[in-house]
Amino acid sequence: MRVMAAQINPTIGDIAGNAKKILSSLGHARDNDVDVVLFPELTLSGYPPEDLLLDSSFIDALQEKLKEIAPATKGLFAVIGLPRPNESGVEKALYNSAAVFQDGKLIGFHDKQLLPTYDVFDEARFFQPGNRPSIFEHLGKHIAVTICEDLWQHSHTIGYTNYRSDPVKELQEKEIDLILNLSASPYSYQCERVRRHAFSQSARALQAPLILCNQVGANDQLVFDGHSFYLNAQGELVRLAKGFAEDELLIDLDLNAASSAPPEDGIKNLYQALVLGIRDYFAKQGFVKSILGLSGGIDSAVVACLAREALGAKNVLALSLPTRFSSPESYADAEVLAIRLKMLLRKISIEPIFEATLQTLQPYFVKRPWDATEENIQARIRGQVLMAFTNKFGGLLLSTSNKSEMAMGYTTIYGDMCGGLAPLADVTKTNVYHLARYINQEREIIPLSILQKIPSPELKANQSYLDSLPPYDALDPIIEDYIEERLSPREIAKKRKISFLFVQEIVHRIHLAEFKRRQAPMGIRVTRKAFSKGRNVPIVQSWSL
Repeated sequence: MRVMAAQINPTIGDIAGNAKKILSSLGHARDNDVDVVLFPELTLSGYPPEDLLLDSSFIDALQEKLKEIAPATKGLFAVIGLPRPNESGVEKALYNSAAVFQDGKLIGFHDKQLLPTYDVFDEARFFQPGNRPSIFEHLGKHIAVTICEDLWQHSHTIGYTNYRSDPVKELQEKEIDLILNLSASPYSYQCERVRRHAFSQSARALQAPLILCNQVGANDQLVFDGHSFYLNAQGELVRLAKGFAEDELLIDLDLNAASSAPPEDGIKNLYQALVLGIRDYFAKQGFVKSILGLSGGIDSAVVACLAREALGAKNVLALSLPTRFSSPESYADAEVLAIRLKMLLRKISIEPIFEATLQTLQPYFVKRPWDATEENIQARIRGQVLMAFTNKFGGLLLSTSNKSEMAMGYTTIYGDMCGGLAPLADVTKTNVYHLARYINQEREIIPLSILQKIPSPELKANQSYLDSLPPYDALDPIIEDYIEERLSPREIAKKRKISFLFVQEIVHRIHLAEFKRRQAPMGIRVTRKAFSKGRNVPIVQSWSL
């Protein structure tokens, strides 16, 4: 039996476009003498469709499209994900389903049994859980069809849930020759090994080969990395699809399924995830051009490199916006980077605007010392100029703030927080440096002087980030432990062997900055817990303060 995992990049709501991709893969399957074709979770609608699922005309259009797809499955066994109505009329109106076609006919559905409602998932808001596993027969093989979360519970990998049922245990009572899984499993840093471990537990438990087809592409904040795979009955990795790109993984179940070593999933994949996140956010909305402020610092340098990779040099405009506090070295670094990236850099001094603003406010600020007010004025003028360029010339402004700054509120609301997308919002400063070194691994693109200097916003004389923050090598582990690992301040202090009061102060500052993050541009989620989608903390609360 030959199987194809059709790892496609759907666009949410683009039923016609998604169907076109499905039909193309079905054609390729026939050309390659494939017997079984597997698509990702909610392929036809795109994942996650969220409140589009409340639009009855959207659901009707999905069901109609199945009629067009059915004839294209002639000679094939094809499994395609989509939402479908719950005709019982009891509880939720929809199922998260897999439509199963055999030789040109729709022969049934599998309804997802376990519906995640944690982190970035909210499936129980829309879907009724399925009540049984589904097994179909094709070419003498008993094929179990499952959807994503159905196979996660058995490995106890998640930690958020303990469902009442375990579909793997239910399937152990059945005769199974092959397990198919439709997935929309989003990327997070080093997630691939966790995903493979979880599914290897299911393959071993059922003593059957397992093929997972994962969605690829970015939808809003979520990036789906693909990396569809084939595991043998011992749970060992045999074949792996591309990451961060569409792919059609061809598998011959009759050949010897020898295991292969999994690839590394570190900084390279983080870089690819961010590039894909930018590219799809622009492309799926019809944006072409981007604008960013290029300060000569590490954050804007990395964002410039990511944007250039995602959009092309001709579609990235960088602005240098110096004041009296901007060093010549910073502009020189920005200029060298722009030349190496072959992108346009414009230098516009905002000193006249800054001076005029100070003069306007001087009668009211008289006898009051210079403080963050004057610093923030510069940042807000920069935001104003950058937004003016996006309005006048089109495109989307990229914010350059990172996760460490967002955590501590070390950002200026309506200033450097301006933008339509913040690529580094879920990347700590430590990982920003790792990304810069990855970018430079073959040749120096980001000037070494940028990597070597102490970061400074250059909003006052002789300023360093250390005036306001702890060293990043001390700060970032606390942010990761508290936000991503959900450890308490006392647990962090014990784990890191550091002062509990120091950790408590960091956590206090994280919560004080919540109001800023609510008004920040959308970021790209690349860790297990970002500050945006999947994290809901009240702004007004006293528990964590």
